[in-house]
Amino acid sequence: MFDIFKQPWTLVGTAVLTFFVLIQFRSIFPEKRHWWQWLIPAFLALSAFGFDFFVKTDLEKINGLIKRGIKAVEQENCPAIEVIIADNYRDSYHNSKASLMVHCRSRLSSSPVEKNKKAGLLIEMSPPQATAELTVWMRFDKISQVAQSYKQLFLIKVRLNLQKQHNKRWLINRVELLELDRQPVNWRQVR
Repeated sequence: MFDIFKQPWTLVGTAVLTFFVLIQFRSIFPEKRHWWQWLIPAFLALSAFGFDFFVKTDLEKINGLIKRGIKAVEQENCPAIEVIIADNYRDSYHNSKASLMVHCRSRLSSSPVEKNKKAGLLIEMSPPQATAELTVWMRFDKISQVAQSYKQLFLIKVRLNLQKQHNKRWLINRVELLELDRQPVNWRQVR
């Protein structure tokens, strides 16, 4: 709750309290008034937002990674997807990162995604590992193979296993399909 790197409000509250203490101090001891005393609460408030903006927590890094992944799938940008996948990737269907990327390129070329919208995200962290359950509304283009064979809009739920790398970046090292339109599913059923 008081982690200044996760949210700025602790330091902003401290800045406000410091401001009121400074007003009292200056009224009780008028001979000790100095112009630079007003810089103390201003510095605290600016520091609060500076820490929040410049220091990214693991949770913020994971959220950013997932957001980039959703956007990359929507734009059918396989090189951008490849960047967020760990070299040691392995899941129940793909035995390597290369296998996943071949599957990704073939699927995105035949079934263009029109729009993705995140419907839910639950992240459990125990660094250097994290697990995220992501639910996404995926709308396929009307001319896509999926839209013509089945339907255009799907609710997809996946479990992402993430791993913190030596360079402090988080990458996805496993993706498992959990549900497709609230029905249990796995990779072999949707290949």
